[in-house]
Formats: sequence, structure tokens, C-alpha cells
Amino acid sequence: MTDSRVEKFAQILVNHSARIVKGDRVLLEATDAAMPLIQELYKQILEKGAYPVPMIWDFAANDTAFLKYASDEQLDFVPPIHKMAYEEFESRIRIHSSKNTRALGSVDTTRLQRRGKALGEIVAAQMRRGATGELKWVTTLYPTEAYAQDAEMSLADYEDFVFRACHANEEDPIAFWNSVRDKQQAAVDRIQGHDLVELRGPNVELSLSVKDRIFLNSAGVFNMPDGEIYTGPVEKSVNGWVKFTYPAIYNGVAVEGAELTFSNGKVTSAKAEKNQDYLLQMLGTDEGARYLGEFAIGTNFEIDKFTGQILFDEKIGGSFHMALGASYPETGGLNKSAIHWDMICDMRKDSEILVDGELFYKNGKFVFDK
Repeated sequence: MTDSRVEKFAQILVNHSARIVKGDRVLLEATDAAMPLIQELYKQILEKGAYPVPMIWDFAANDTAFLKYASDEQLDFVPPIHKMAYEEFESRIRIHSSKNTRALGSVDTTRLQRRGKALGEIVAAQMRRGATGELKWVTTLYPTEAYAQDAEMSLADYEDFVFRACHANEEDPIAFWNSVRDKQQAAVDRIQGHDLVELRGPNVELSLSVKDRIFLNSAGVFNMPDGEIYTGPVEKSVNGWVKFTYPAIYNGVAVEGAELTFSNGKVTSAKAEKNQDYLLQMLGTDEGARYLGEFAIGTNFEIDKFTGQILFDEKIGGSFHMALGASYPETGGLNKSAIHWDMICDMRKDSEILVDGELFYKNGKFVFDK
């Protein structure tokens, strides 16, 4: 018997996030651990008169083997069918459903970087076509034992957490996400059109410009769960320092206590309490890896603890995050890179954000929230 929350989860993805309509070609990326959701999505997409194209892959096992044994030429190869889907399909639903979240932890970083650069053209296509609306994409997560272990929860508790964060337990989850959009729009309206953003607190003393950049209201279209407002800061405007309060995880490697110093937009100093060498190597991926591609404020208070999954953790209510690397073109951001690495900082204590000198956010809440 299908969990009713899985059915509602699929409804959110099909009708709200990916906005599937008749005739759409829909790439479904997942592992077989997400089979209950895949089957429900397959059915609902067919009911829309669209064409589901599943790409079911055991990423942990196959990607590890590929990265270990592939030649340089093979590392540079992008499968044509994968490239075609991102360049031509109308929709893509990716379901993170890992059985081993640390499978890539021992892979040579230089090989990961090389593979990341090769796949950069797919990332670029997703961002370019997503910005114009040609590609309706969404990334989500299906609860697995591996994710539950990372979050230090039982599988049943983690399932509850995931469905609650996505609001698949609501009677009308789409109406709920529409209400989130309306509430977040108040914050967007108050910051849009301004220039200087200053972040102050025990873990941050940073300024950046958002002049002429577009703040986006993220309420379940590209990510599920969701709950953030974000933009691409002016590339050479970032100055100051930040120490991220949660582990920064990329390709299964957790960098703890990461601290970055910026000067005229560029990371000029970087250190970490754990895996500092990895942080420095990733900063050397390409020129854009040392510049910010995103500045965002998380608003989802159903996500009340760090779980090790950035899709959830970057939405933690009372936090902000910044991403090193690629910008989203629809924000007006210009930075290009093979990486997009989100890093999160808690703002719930003795912290504030000022916009053009006026208080905008204090101790994890917008000052105009009622």
C-alpha cells in the first residue's frame, strides 16, 4: 500500500515544481531506493499526457567505479543521451536517493574536479534553460537509510522529517507552498532595488552589493523542500569574513569550521578545522570557484536541525547561505564555474542583516514578520 504522503509528494513535484503539461518530455533521475516515488511520478506524469524517461542509476556504486577506473578521456566524456535531455527536454526531476552518502569520500580530488568540469556543460545548460523557462527542473530527496543515519535519526523519524519539510502531510500542499511564496514576497519586495547588504554577528562580518540584481522567491519550484530568497551578488563587491557554523559538504566530503575571507569579491584566505586541503583544492577548480554565485536567506522552520543534506540544510529557518561558484543567470549573476558549493551560517543569535543601513533581519527573523 502506497504511503499517502508519497502520493502527495508526487503531486507537488508534478503540478507545482516541474509544472508538467501534456507533451512534456520528463527526465527522471534517481536510484532504485526511490522506487515508491518513481512509480507514483511515472503514473502521474502519464496521466498528464507527458512522457516520463527514467534514468535509474546506482550512483554510489557506479560513480565510484567510474571515478576509480576511467581514463582521462573517459572522465571527459558526457553521454549524448544525458546531454540531449538537458539541452532538449522540457522537464527534469532529480531525486537524491543515495544508499551511501560517503561513497566518493576517498576518490582522488583531481579526478573529481576533472569529472566536474566535464559535466559543467550540463550544469550550464540546466541553469541557462532554467532561467528562460525552457527547462522546468526540480531537485528533491527521497528518504533512505543512508540519509537517516547521517541525520542521526531512525528511518521512520527521518521519513516524517522529510515529508513534514516538504509539507506532503498537508491536506492541500500546493496551497501551502503558494502561501509560502506570498509571505516570502514581502521580504523580496523590501530588499529588491537596494544596494548594500551588511551581515553582522559572532560568525560573520561581511558586506556585498545586490545592486541591479534580482532576488528570487524560492517556494518549491526548483527545490523541494524549499523556503529561501536568493540572488547572485555583484561579483567583485564582497568584502569581509565568514565562519560557517555547519559542515560544508561537497561530493561527500565534509569540511568543518570553514572560514573564508573576501577582498573585492575574491576569496583571499581560506581555512578549516577539518579537510582544509580539500577546501583549498576545490577553490582551485577554476577562476570562478573563488567568487560567490549566490547569497540566500533560509526560511523553512520545519527544518530545525542540520542533517548533512544541503537540499534541506540551506533552507534552515534563521540561517543564511552563500555558494562559491556558478551563479543562477536569472538573478543577474555573471559568475561561471564548474562548482556550486553552498555553505551555511546560523543567524539566530546576536546577528543582524542591514540593507542600505536599515535593519532588515535580526536573530533569524525578518524584522517585518508578524
